[in-house]
Amino acid sequence: QAGQQRTDEPVITGQPAGYNADDVAFATNMIPHHQQAVEMSALVPDRSTNPEVIQLAEQISAAQGPEIEAMKVFLVQWKENPDSNTGHTVHGNMAMAGMVDEAAMAKLASLNGAEFDTLWLESMIGHHQGAIEMAKAEIANGENVDAIGLAKTIAGTQQAEIDQMSRMLGG
Repeated sequence: QAGQQRTDEPVITGQPAGYNADDVAFATNMIPHHQQAVEMSALVPDRSTNPEVIQLAEQISAAQGPEIEAMKVFLVQWKENPDSNTGHTVHGNMAMAGMVDEAAMAKLASLNGAEFDTLWLESMIGHHQGAIEMAKAEIANGENVDAIGLAKTIAGTQQAEIDQMSRMLGG
């Protein structure tokens, strides 16, 4: 039968998909990481006049908002409280790679125009690189198929955005 050749269909067993500590750490740490990217993107409309930067910030928020919600759902399914954790778990600081410190966030909030755009792009590239590291660790060590799938999406999306931001800085 033709139907037997499909291997990408999930098998529904009635059991929740398995997960491990790496899955929990990934979701727990990626939520505040993504929240910071959304926060950084929210700075853009009032400070940038570059339509490409404005559009990219909208794109980042549009992608990461739903991903935050998906990761909160994972944590609820795994009986973890997504609101009780501040993101300091299993892997400590390594897991939060790329986070922008308060001083850089304050500097971003104080700038406008081309200066803002440059610092924002540089900061977001580093932030995205951190997210990709976290996603790669999940792909390598996680067990939950949905979390691994999300990690692959995050890695792909954010690498494409890094490439775009690098071009924007170079131009």
